[in-house]
Amino acid sequence: MAKVKRETLRKRIEKDLTSQLKEKTIVGKHFEDLVQDYLSLWDLKCELIDDIQDIGIKVSGMHGPKSNPSINDLHKTNDRMIKILDALGLKASPIEEPLEKEKPGASDLI
Repeated sequence: MAKVKRETLRKRIEKDLTSQLKEKTIVGKHFEDLVQDYLSLWDLKCELIDDIQDIGIKVSGMHGPKSNPSINDLHKTNDRMIKILDALGLKASPIEEPLEKEKPGASDLI
């Protein structure tokens, strides 16, 4: 599976959330603003993940190694993102996979 650029993925998420709002006939600038808040948190989440990958889970502290603060921030950010989705009444969309073709069986030969 090819890696999708972050900006492309962000646009897909925004499109998906706005289309879910339309499907549920949820309208109003307040809800559109919440979608933008969600996307801002998504950007922050990506930066936190990058920081954890670059620095690692442990950083040097005054008295020795300590946990990277980005880990705790990532948990808080994810929690806030979930609360926004709940407030909007939205959920993550399932990945649509192509249907597998059934293999012909012995009874199909007749």
